[in-house]
Amino acid sequence: MKNILKIIRPHQWAKNVFVLVPLFFGGSLMDKIDIAASAIAFLAFSFIASAIYCLNDIVDVEDDRRHPKKCHRPIASGKVSIAQGYAIMAAMIALSFGCVSLLGEFAASVGVVIAIYLLLNIAYCLWLKKQAIVDVCVIAFGFVLRLLVGGIATDIPLSNWIVLMTFLLTLFLSLAKRRDDVILMNETGHAPRTNTIRYNLSFINQAITITATVTIVCYIMYTVSPEVEQRVGTRYLYLTTVFVLLGILRYLQLTLVDNKSGDPTKTLLRDRFLQVVLALWVLAFLVIIYIL
Repeated sequence: MKNILKIIRPHQWAKNVFVLVPLFFGGSLMDKIDIAASAIAFLAFSFIASAIYCLNDIVDVEDDRRHPKKCHRPIASGKVSIAQGYAIMAAMIALSFGCVSLLGEFAASVGVVIAIYLLLNIAYCLWLKKQAIVDVCVIAFGFVLRLLVGGIATDIPLSNWIVLMTFLLTLFLSLAKRRDDVILMNETGHAPRTNTIRYNLSFINQAITITATVTIVCYIMYTVSPEVEQRVGTRYLYLTTVFVLLGILRYLQLTLVDNKSGDPTKTLLRDRFLQVVLALWVLAFLVIIYIL
């Protein structure tokens, strides 16, 4: 069971919080039906993401065996066979679409988006991950699909700005993660990924700076959008920009100064500064949308 948990990576399910974003931003936190639909959609996406983690470990088994940290993964270390890995993957897919079937009239639409995510990531594991720039764009688009699933499951319309912001934010985090690979390549002389040789620190640093800047601009545009102001019933959302700015600056510090951007999920779970900023941002949103 311990090795199965390592393969399906439940700690990475934190990424699927993007499925809950429409519920939060749409002002539906008090709606029991939307809460239930969002929870089911969250589980469906978590299971399908775990299926992709299984496939990724199977496809990358040889590269993982040469990696100083990934060599301890269950399949790479031989604790779980490739056949068992495929069986776990199949079980995760079945669980995912089982959850989707509980979404009633929205099940078909959500199922289509999750199927697109599955097929896109199969292509990613087999080929797209080897293409520099394309690899990080595919990852970022995966988070947009999470957002769409949350919106479809709750029937909450999504602002163009929030879709763009999601893509840019996750592109920023993906580039920061690639920077960690470049540093490892420079230190060891071995590229952790096939496409790492198509990146260098100069390019990555500039790309990270550009995406961080545009992400902040998109967030500001979202908060002052007349459409959003009308939907949530307040014009004070722009006040939360300070927390977004602090969060991105802190992540830039961790990335460019401390070289700790290898795993965004673990970074968030370990860094107190980011946790406090995120908590304050959520609190500010709750007060502005649900109290003021």
